Amino acid sequence: MHCLILGIVQFFSETIMKNNRSIPLIRTTKWAASALSALTLTFGMTGAQAQQAYPNGPIRIVVGYAAGGTTDILARSLGEQLGKILGQTIIVDNKPGAASNIGAGFVAQAKPDGYTLYMATVASHGINPALYRGKLTFDPIKDFAPISLVASIPLMLVVNPKLPVKSVKELVEYAKKNPGKLNYASSGNGSPGHLSAAVFNNATKVDIVHIPFKGGNPANASVLSGDTQLTFATVPGALPHVVSGKLIPLGVTTKNRSAQLPNVPTIAEAAGLPSYDISTWNALLAPKGTPEAVVAKLNAAVVQAMKSPELRKRFEKEGAMPMTSTPKELSSFIVAEVARWGKVVDSTPMKSN
Repeated sequence: MHCLILGIVQFFSETIMKNNRSIPLIRTTKWAASALSALTLTFGMTGAQAQQAYPNGPIRIVVGYAAGGTTDILARSLGEQLGKILGQTIIVDNKPGAASNIGAGFVAQAKPDGYTLYMATVASHGINPALYRGKLTFDPIKDFAPISLVASIPLMLVVNPKLPVKSVKELVEYAKKNPGKLNYASSGNGSPGHLSAAVFNNATKVDIVHIPFKGGNPANASVLSGDTQLTFATVPGALPHVVSGKLIPLGVTTKNRSAQLPNVPTIAEAAGLPSYDISTWNALLAPKGTPEAVVAKLNAAVVQAMKSPELRKRFEKEGAMPMTSTPKELSSFIVAEVARWGKVVDSTPMKSN
């Protein structure tokens, strides 16, 4: 910008000198200095005003999954509150496919102006970089500007009632007595449920066989029917069956108990595994290069939105624990998640669905 201003000043200075040789140099120099000062002030005010004006149009939050899922519901709930705070319409744009990679890739290439955001998950910014190594169209760390964490969502270990176990410890003991005879269902290779079970197998030294399905509902259905004996399910997906008694909850995967199931212990406490702490999560990101002032304004808006009792209630209904972070904290968190899940994926066998 300053180069442009200097170029303009130089052009007019040379023109004056060329056409008015009699004008003293000192007067020309003073004129140039005054012009430079005025132009700098004008352009500077314009830039400041532009930043203060954000947002002055609709904001789009891209979700890498179809409408109706947990991530979509959380994005819409958050968007409603952000719209009130920022005074603009927030549009949720579903771009499902390739385990959320299509949506993430779209946002990574979007204009970095704060009007296209991404609702990231543990899949797009934790698991997929290793699961789809060399095939992604985006870099989960380099291509995004972190804004804030939004939610932490535990998974729940549930079993078919016919399985003769009532606790995690009993499950481990039964599995050790019957190696290779128990099956766990998941929503697919590399899914959070699959990898949560793989970590559980390794930590407890049991041999429970993985049976992948194409989605959480088919996986839950297989446990309900008894075709498989257990699964690590999302709380919203399993809760109705737990309430009806068709599935038995043994533990949640996070370090803290679920607000919806306070009587269900964590796997860490139930199995004596203090380091077992797994959750799916959501975070709000912008494309790399988004102005820091815009990121800061969005972060402040998310923090304010999360104070809404109505929003917190909606999140908890979906089994999600509302949370926030600074952009710097989220950046460090994503780096750690990519490294963590990379090791898990690399050590976990994958089967055909």
